[in-house]
Amino acid sequence: MQTGHVTTPFGRRPAKLALVKGQLAIAGSKPNARIEKWKVFRDVCEARERFGLQDRALAVLDALLTFYPNGELDAEHGLVVFPSNAQLSVRAHGITESTLRRQLGALVDAGLIHRRDSPNGKRYAHRNREGEIEQAYGFDLAPLLVRASELAILAQDVAAERMRFRRAKEALTICRRDVRKLISAAVEEGAFGNWGKVETAYIDILARLPRYPNRAQVELTLDEMELLREEALNILETQLNTEDLLGNAIQNDRHIQNSKPESIHELEPSSGQKLGEGSAERAQTESETEGRPKARPEPIKAFPLGMVLRACPQIADYGPGGRIEHWRELMKAAVGVRSMLGVSPSAYEEACNAMGPENAAVAMACILERSTLITSAGGYLRDLTKRSQRGEFSLGPMLMALMKVNDEGKRRTA
Repeated sequence: MQTGHVTTPFGRRPAKLALVKGQLAIAGSKPNARIEKWKVFRDVCEARERFGLQDRALAVLDALLTFYPNGELDAEHGLVVFPSNAQLSVRAHGITESTLRRQLGALVDAGLIHRRDSPNGKRYAHRNREGEIEQAYGFDLAPLLVRASELAILAQDVAAERMRFRRAKEALTICRRDVRKLISAAVEEGAFGNWGKVETAYIDILARLPRYPNRAQVELTLDEMELLREEALNILETQLNTEDLLGNAIQNDRHIQNSKPESIHELEPSSGQKLGEGSAERAQTESETEGRPKARPEPIKAFPLGMVLRACPQIADYGPGGRIEHWRELMKAAVGVRSMLGVSPSAYEEACNAMGPENAAVAMACILERSTLITSAGGYLRDLTKRSQRGEFSLGPMLMALMKVNDEGKRRTA
């Protein structure tokens, strides 16, 4: 029996069997010869979450260790410190006495220190004639010495867990960025695919992630996000491979059928040409070529960029530096306008598939000009898309009407 190594608390504090068990375990263990006290303290700080300790408890433990005179914990020199509450409060950065008592109790419950209470509950020591301490009553630091190896292993485990958690969050951040930018790029450039569904899945995955997740939740979200990224990449890879095959076929057709293709500028109506004359010439050309095998139609810009900007000047505000100089800048500005007007990515994607990316961007510019008269920009764009698919819609009359309105407005203000 090792009853001499077990003490019960003074006053109204009850003696708990868990505390008795902890004292017996410490008494029956063979402690290390000595250990550097601040190394043990750093291990406790690292593993404090495993013990359920607050930062103030660590401040109290730090204060207790400052009352131990040696740099190393050594059982031969005694491990009991006996400062008063006033002295402890000063060295623990001035915490209140009630907080001090509560945090001392937390350290005792965690099994990091033991109470060695005197008969009257005071903390003091008996010394011999040589001034050496024979018996001390206060707080016993022996658990820190006995559990030094255990604390070091716990600290390493917590540090490794923290590293795995940080790397999982970093991987999730990168994966989220990849998926978000792949969706944006696909919608902006009119890539084939149901990107609205992909974006919905992306939002649903993030909605299931708690605000303060643990590592398991982050890793589960990362697995789902990686699968979504693979799906998006597969869609884009399939389309790019298809475009390469179609591009090669178109190049071969052009080489065989037309060695001198018309330039884009020749196909666009010039600024000095009347619409009626252009229509008549096109009708005559169609009648002349009727019955002949038709070559594969090339995607062209139906109208000059200058004409579009003249009819829809507001779209320039969404370009880089408040101006638009190229078709790609117009298409990027149209994506920003789409988001601002509340048009869904799926509606814009359908418009790009039906009209072509350039014409869809022109349609968004026209809708922006008439936004004050349109109740639902998304519904209006879907209606234009359906009419375009049936061959019942052309951007020409809309552009000419807007250009006429803007020109008349300029003449009035001139």
